[in-house]
Amino acid sequence: MKLLTMGVEEEFVLVDQVGRAPVGRAPDVIASAARVVGDQVQPEFFNAQIETISRPTASSPDLRDELVRLRAAIGAAADAERCMPVASGTPVVPPDQPLTVTDTERYQRMAYRFASRFSPVDGLVCGCHVHVGTLDRELALAVSRRMAPWLPVLQAITTNSPFARRCDTGFDSWRSVEYARWPTVGPAPDLDEAAYLAHVAELVRTGTLLDRRMVYWHARPSEHVPTLEIRVADANADVDTVVMVAALVRGLATTFLTDMDEGRPTPRVPVRRLLLAHDLAARNGLSGYGIDPCTARERPVVELVDRLVERARPALDLAGDTEQVLRQWRRIRAHGGGAARQRAAYRRNGRCTEVVDALAARTAAA
Repeated sequence: MKLLTMGVEEEFVLVDQVGRAPVGRAPDVIASAARVVGDQVQPEFFNAQIETISRPTASSPDLRDELVRLRAAIGAAADAERCMPVASGTPVVPPDQPLTVTDTERYQRMAYRFASRFSPVDGLVCGCHVHVGTLDRELALAVSRRMAPWLPVLQAITTNSPFARRCDTGFDSWRSVEYARWPTVGPAPDLDEAAYLAHVAELVRTGTLLDRRMVYWHARPSEHVPTLEIRVADANADVDTVVMVAALVRGLATTFLTDMDEGRPTPRVPVRRLLLAHDLAARNGLSGYGIDPCTARERPVVELVDRLVERARPALDLAGDTEQVLRQWRRIRAHGGGAARQRAAYRRNGRCTEVVDALAARTAAA
C-alpha cells in the first residue's frame, strides 16, 4: 500500500469589515498576498472571492501548516483592504451591489455564455477541493468510480452554507443547490479514459462546456495536475475539518487502489440513488439519514461516517492519520459541523453579522 500525496484548493469570500457583505477587492488582496505566497493565491469567478492552492504533501500535519500559512497571508492582505476572508459555502449577507466577474478572458467568456446559470447578486459559492495523486487519468477515473458512493458522506461532513441573503435556507449546504445550476455538476459518469475524452470533447464541441476545465463532476481527473480531484465539500472555516476530509479522501483512494490491485469488483450504485444521497447530504448534513454505500439503504449519517472511517482505516493507519481523524470526528459529533455552528452563532442574538464574524474568526484561527 503506497501513500498518495494530498493537496487542497480553498475558496474564500471577501467581506467588508463593517457591513460584512461581499466586496470586490480580490485584485488588490491577491496582488498583496502574492508577494508572500506567490501563485498559491489566485482569482476566482467573482472579484469578491479568492482561492488558495496548497503544495502537494504526504503529511497531514504539513498540510495543516500550509493551509494556516496561506490563510494568514490572505488575512493580512485583506485586512489592509478593510475586508476579511471568510470560508463559507455561500455568503451569509448579500452584496450591497451586483458582483463583478473577474477580468480574465476565460471568466468573461464563461460569464457571457452561461449568464443564465448564475446571479451577480446571490450566485457566489465557495468550495473546498481535495486533490490526491499522483494518478494518471485512467487510474483517477477508476478510483473515482469506487469513490462515488462515499462522496455524499464526505459532503455531509463538510456542509457549511445554511444561510443565503440573510435567511436560513433550510439546507445545511445551500452551495450545493446554487452550484448545481452550472453544467455537469453532479456524480461523474462511469467512463474509462477513451470514453471520458470522447464525452468531454463532445460537451465542448456542442457548447455545453467552454473547455475541459469546466468539467465540474463531484470527482474528476484534474486537467492541470496528475490527480483525482474531489469537489463535494463546502468551504470550511475550521481548518481541522479540511485536513480531516483530505485525510479521508486520501485514505479512501489508497484503499481503493489496493482493492483494484487485488481484483475486487467495483460496487455499482444507480445514479438515481447517488442523486438522492447527495440531496439528503445537502439538506440534512450530519443530522439526518443518508444512503449506505454498501446496502443502498437509508442509515443515520453519523453511522455512515463511522463506516467510512473504518473503510479507510488501513490507509489512515499507514499514514498516521487515524488519531487526528477520530479526534476531529469526535469534536464534530460533540459540537456540530459548519452548518450547525453557523446556526448556533445566529441563535446567540439573531444577527447575521454575528454569523459572519464567527466564520471570519474561525477562518483566521490557527
